[in-house]
Amino acid sequence: MSERYDVVVVGGGAAGLSAALVLARARRRVAVVRGGAPRNAPAEHMHGFLSRDGMPPADLLSVGADEVAGYGAELIDDVVTGAGPGSAHDGYPIRLGGGGVLRARRVLVATGLRDELPELPGVRERWGVDVLHCPYCHGYEVRDQPIGVLGGRGPGALDRAVHLALLLPQWSRDVVFFPHTMTLSDTDRAHLDARGVRVLEGEVARFAVDGGLRGVELADGRAVPRTAMFVAPTFHANDDVLVAMGCAFDDTGWVVTDPSGRTSVPGVWAAGNVSNPAAQVISAASAGSTAAIAINGDLVLADTAALAAAR
Repeated sequence: MSERYDVVVVGGGAAGLSAALVLARARRRVAVVRGGAPRNAPAEHMHGFLSRDGMPPADLLSVGADEVAGYGAELIDDVVTGAGPGSAHDGYPIRLGGGGVLRARRVLVATGLRDELPELPGVRERWGVDVLHCPYCHGYEVRDQPIGVLGGRGPGALDRAVHLALLLPQWSRDVVFFPHTMTLSDTDRAHLDARGVRVLEGEVARFAVDGGLRGVELADGRAVPRTAMFVAPTFHANDDVLVAMGCAFDDTGWVVTDPSGRTSVPGVWAAGNVSNPAAQVISAASAGSTAAIAINGDLVLADTAALAAAR
């Protein structure tokens, strides 16, 4: 059975719900497919969102979903298993895991990303609590505490880890950088030293956890007390839908969009972490709103052209 919508939003996070809110208020028929766990589900609170600072992420999504549903948008608890082929003229089929098919005149993909964490004991257990990745999200909550930063892994990860370590002295004077298996350049060492960040060589064996994070244990047996650790995970976009629809990707593997989120495929947009790994909750919500306004404008142009042709 196929249901036809003006817009199908794939993803029910901040970007997807923000877009659905704008589109539903514009009296478009909208469906939001919101299967899958949000990236920030492990975090107890989110920060930096004006008027919602400190709110649990799940509460934001719950309130947002109620607002969207209040304007008539349909919320579908399912996952997308396939999409396309189609066109902006005839619409795109969006296939669901439960067997249904939605036909969308326009599609917004807001499926976020997943974090690939270092394979060290203790990291996953404390992820989002006292093992962290963003000082703007969590730095204030661990201010003036003994903080550590783990050297990165993968292309560009070491650069991101060093950048984290250079930022963190704004929140604490006790910051230790653990290169782990990575090699620091002389420039990196000079910059870390200038910011007062200590560098402690040696491979990390585990994050010591006893109720909460207690510190870092090195392979040679040394134990370094820390109450918070920052890591630079490897980001992987949840972009299967964009791939299936034939969207273009850049040399770094991220989908190509214009400032409104429009992809290379007519009628298909992307917003939030699926296209911008640096987006925080508030900027993801903004990107969803921006995409929604562009999508509605695109539909207006298409409808106007069809009416003019009929005359």
